[in-house]
Parts: sequence; structure tokens; C-alpha cells
Amino acid sequence: MLKNYSSALKQYLLITANYWAFTVTDGALRMLVILYFYQLGYSPLYIALLFVFYEVFGVITNGVGGWLGARWGLNKTMNIGLGLQVAALSMLLVPSELLTMAWVMAAQALSGIAKDLNKMSAKSSIKILLPEQNSNDGIENNYNEQRRLYKWVARLTGSKNALKGVGFFLGGALLSLFGFQSAIAIMAWVLSAVWLLSMRYLKKDLGKAKHKNSFTQIFSKSPAINSLSAARLFLFGARDVWFVVALPVYLSTQLNWSHSAVGAVLALWIIGYGFMQTIAPTLTKTHQNPLPDGLSAFRWALALALIPAAIALALTVNFASEINLLLGLIIFGVFFAINSSLHSYLIVSYASISRVSLDVGFYYMANAMGRLIGTVLSGWVYQAHGLAACLWISAVFIAIAALISLMLPRHSINYK
Repeated sequence: MLKNYSSALKQYLLITANYWAFTVTDGALRMLVILYFYQLGYSPLYIALLFVFYEVFGVITNGVGGWLGARWGLNKTMNIGLGLQVAALSMLLVPSELLTMAWVMAAQALSGIAKDLNKMSAKSSIKILLPEQNSNDGIENNYNEQRRLYKWVARLTGSKNALKGVGFFLGGALLSLFGFQSAIAIMAWVLSAVWLLSMRYLKKDLGKAKHKNSFTQIFSKSPAINSLSAARLFLFGARDVWFVVALPVYLSTQLNWSHSAVGAVLALWIIGYGFMQTIAPTLTKTHQNPLPDGLSAFRWALALALIPAAIALALTVNFASEINLLLGLIIFGVFFAINSSLHSYLIVSYASISRVSLDVGFYYMANAMGRLIGTVLSGWVYQAHGLAACLWISAVFIAIAALISLMLPRHSINYK
């Protein structure tokens, strides 16, 4: 069956498979660490701190990784990411008495580097491997090419997040069935096999720049990319400020849910979120504006900001808190998925083909910074003020993202 596919499509399928395998282990590891260390008696703030290096090194990696991808090729950065994730998992196989906070943070630092090398490589490859990219007018000015680009980005992003949800469920289930170390060992063995296959079959020099870029070129000079990156920072900070630590701890301690139940609900949320990302091109299409632009980003973000505010209000007045939280979580997932997919398309569309890994890397550097801010605030604010306060901060962050989106280009595509 694969014999009938073009070389570019085969490479894209291999990259997607790598991305999927990595994502499952990344989601499972996140849930394993949260639930296991809370079980050991760690406070929400300490659990958040376990992920600080994961996010800090994600910020650094996206900038440096984009530069390395342009110099070495995306195949190398992707394979390095897979290898580092295997190393991070292996670090957690030490006896439980050696799983100190510093050791786990170091393992999470490696995992953060691995995740963002993998993601940057996968997202950048779409611009390069998009099939039939041979319009005489160029992809930037061709509606059909842009429409196809939007769909491919949405499919990759959506499938990744759906599988991260599978990883959340897998993490909770493996912890219940096998315990922490056995769960880590299973994931390390499976990902090692994927890594070896990737090193064997992934094409060399994919995305390698013809001319060497200086390190200072990791910073974008495009106003559109800078504005989109700033909006992305606040958008993902808004999600993680209540989703990363506050929500699972609240479900476990205030609602007395089991570890498996917490993992299952968050998994189903991520899976549904991923599905909504894949159909975002259909949901955001209008007669006047068939492809999203800056105005689209503003409108969808403004609608999203109302949801955490409504959930926070329900929690504050103690009105059917559990039902409102779960219902709000579902609605938030739908709107956040559309916002995320729309942003993911815009960055690949805005990125220059000659420096795609640099532009995408810079954008995801801002994404990682938002996650870092959100993660720290999630533990700190929840511990000090509770879940409702985290949700109010989320609403404010999304409103800021909406205002920044007003600076993005509008109707820049020539629809013909």
C-alpha cells in the first residue's frame, strides 16, 4: 500500500508516527508524575515545581532547536528528541528512595527538551513535505494550497492531542495496574523501538537550510509572527494555569475521585480536544472569510475568555460546582481546540519556507513560556486561593491574547 505513496508523503507518515508515539509517552509520564508524587504527599506547589524545568527547557529548546533544525536537518532534531525521551524515562527507573525532587526535575528537563525538539520537527516538516506544492503563484497567495495546509496542520495537531489524552489515561491506568517504575519501564522499551526505526528510515537533511543561519536569527523579525507568538503565550498560559495541577488535584481531593477516574476524565478531554482540532478548518470557515486571519483569532479568543469566567463564577457562588466544572471543561475544550488549531495554521502559514524551523521554533518558544507561567501559577495560585482564582486568571490571559490578535494581518490571502 505504501508503495503507491510519494516519497514526501512516506516521510510525513513516518514523522507523524514518531510524533504520535512520543506524545503517548509524554502524556502518560505527565499523569504518572502528578498522581504518584501527590500520593507520596507532595503539595500542589511542589508538584508544579517538578515540571518547571520541563517548561524552562522547552522555552530554550524551541529557539535553539529551530536553529539546529535549519543547520542539521529536521530528521536529526526529531531523532535526538526521541533519544532524550528514552533517557528521561530511564532516569526514573532508579529505586524510589532516589527519586528526589532534584532528580525528577532533571528528568523532566530532559523530557521538556525532547518534547519540543520532536514537536518543532514535526510541525516544521508540514511546510516542507506538503504534497503538490507546485503552484506558480506560490503557496502564500494560493487559496487551495492554504486550505490544504490548514487541514494538514489541523490533522497533525488534533491527532497529537487525542493521543496525548490516550497517554493521560494510560498513565493513570499503568500506575494503578503496575506501579510507577514498571509503567516507566514499559514506556521506555516501546519508545526505544520507535527511536531505532526512526534512525533507520527517516530521510537525512530534511529541512536543512542551504545557507547557514547565525544564532541571532532564532528571533523573528516578522511583526505577524511576533504578535502571534505573544498571543500564543497568553493562550497556553490560560489553559495550564488551571488544567495542569489545579484541576487534577481538585478532582482528587475536593471531589474524592480515584487516580484512574482523574486520568480517564482528563484523557477523554484531551481526546475530544484533539478531535475538535481536526475539524477546526470546517468550523472556522465562513462565506466572507474561508481561511482564518487576525480577526478570526480575535473573535474565537474573545468567546473562549467567557468560559473560564463562567466556571469561576459558578465555583465562587457554589452553584452546582461539580456539574458546572465538568460542563465548562467540555465547552472550554471545544473553543480552546479551535483557537489552538487556528493558531497552529497561522504560524505555519506565516513562516518563511527558507527559515521554517526558525520561525516555528520561535513561536513554540513563546508557547513553552506560556506553559511555564501557567504551570507555576497553577500550583501556587491553587494552593493559596483555590481553583476559582486559577480560572479568573485564565479568563484574563485569554482576553489579553484576544487583544494581541487584533495586531495580526487580516485577509492577507488572495482568494482566487
